[in-house]
Amino acid sequence: MPLGPPAGRAASLLGLPAGCEGRRAREKKNDLSIIQPLWPGAARSMALPGSLRRQPADRGLVSHCTHHHIVVFLLTFFSYSLLHASRKTFSNVKVSISSQWTPSCRNTTAPELQPYELWSSNHLFPNAEEATLFLGTLDTIFLFSYAVGLFVSGIVGDRLNLRWVLSFGMCSSALVVFFFGTLTEWLHFYNKWFYCCLWVVNGLLQSTGWPCVVAVMGNWFGKAGRGFVFGLWSACASVGNILGAFLASCVLKYGYEYAFLVTASVQFAGGVIVFFGLLTSPKEVGLPELGADEDGSVEEDANRPLMSNDDADDDDRNYSIQATDTDNQPKAIGFFQACCLPGVVLYSLAYACLKLVNYSFFFWLPFYLSNNFGWKEAEADQLSIWYDVGGIIGGTIQGLISDVLQKRAPVLAISLLFAVGSLFGYSRSPNSKPINAVIMAITGFFIGGPSNMISSAISADLGRQDLVKGSSEALATVTGIVDGTGSIGAAVGQYLVSLIQENLGWMWVFYFFILMTSSTILFISPLIVREMRLLLHERRLRVLAE
Repeated sequence: MPLGPPAGRAASLLGLPAGCEGRRAREKKNDLSIIQPLWPGAARSMALPGSLRRQPADRGLVSHCTHHHIVVFLLTFFSYSLLHASRKTFSNVKVSISSQWTPSCRNTTAPELQPYELWSSNHLFPNAEEATLFLGTLDTIFLFSYAVGLFVSGIVGDRLNLRWVLSFGMCSSALVVFFFGTLTEWLHFYNKWFYCCLWVVNGLLQSTGWPCVVAVMGNWFGKAGRGFVFGLWSACASVGNILGAFLASCVLKYGYEYAFLVTASVQFAGGVIVFFGLLTSPKEVGLPELGADEDGSVEEDANRPLMSNDDADDDDRNYSIQATDTDNQPKAIGFFQACCLPGVVLYSLAYACLKLVNYSFFFWLPFYLSNNFGWKEAEADQLSIWYDVGGIIGGTIQGLISDVLQKRAPVLAISLLFAVGSLFGYSRSPNSKPINAVIMAITGFFIGGPSNMISSAISADLGRQDLVKGSSEALATVTGIVDGTGSIGAAVGQYLVSLIQENLGWMWVFYFFILMTSSTILFISPLIVREMRLLLHERRLRVLAE
């Protein structure tokens, strides 16, 4: 005769759902049960929220990291670094290009070569001011075409092989840069409309880079540690800026055309390496795709996106794991479908404001230091690197914190609130290089960090929501939408910054930056409120579970 009633009968006598008795016994036996799915048919009311069940997510990341993950990390990192290096090269040689495109002082007694049109065809502008204005126009043209291209490239990347699209963009962009800066100088062919057309094409081709590399990284790295991994990886843009400046400075003494030649050659070689060496998905080498490995619930939860709009109903969910049919690949979602995904529009608008501030520092910081403090141009260029250093550290640390909390928006909000204070402080920085560098790095930490996180980790989260079943077929499209909207904001910002500075002064430029940073917080405020409620809700449930 049994010593006591069966578990189900005992539970019913106590007025508890069936299976609760057995569950309590297993909790005493194994404290990891809170992260393991219950047997089929377990009562939904007894399921704990996903955040309580995802504790070993970081261990899932470590155990599944292979040498293929490292190769993918490095290839995508340096492929986008090379794309950014070619952009930085153009910024570094503007003075040389301006000198080439304008008449230089010469001996008035020297004979004038005839015909004048032939020997002076490189003089596109009568003075340096007009040449500088045209170079600024090229920057605006590039940013707008880059923004438009991002929307298209994301859709194309989701429908074609990501490796093909990325390598094509890198190699084709390298050829355009070669034509723009090297071939035209060798052939002594100078034409403003030709330059504009080339730079529009260059913007469209360069736009293939970011959606593709983020999509590839999202295919290989799940939610476990994604904030930290992507925070570290998003330093690729800053590394590209440093690389572009280094390559250009090494050969600039031979002529600006050789600066374009070197960067274009390195970028073309990188595109070839990507074509033959990049693996866009784990299944290409026989590894399980994200959310489809044999460990079941741990890995599935490790790759479950933070942006899932079902989080509020976690306590009413059945966590039984179903086998994933890897043979049935979901179709790529459309542009408007991607825009309708939860969080995409809000983060896109927020990134438009934040990228405006971030890119304004990128384009205007050296000029501001020279113009406002009277420092030498070379010294201002070297000092401005500290902003990128702060952004690299900020993106890595804030991404790590967001992994621990398993929420992104609250981390962004706190960082951006500190960014408002750092902007106000930097606008009143004294004429001291050490103090200026420290405040600049702090500003980069609180502005560049969130910017890197939105453009990389959060874009990957948005592209792997439950509504698209974590499909890589949405990653590039969503990334293109977020970064494309941000680039439109950056393009508009370059004009507004110059307009405000010319009419009101630099102090009002910083007030404008503070306004845009505050607008970023405003756009993501619904997500902040929602995730804070979830954190408090999960904390209460965790206390009850103990």
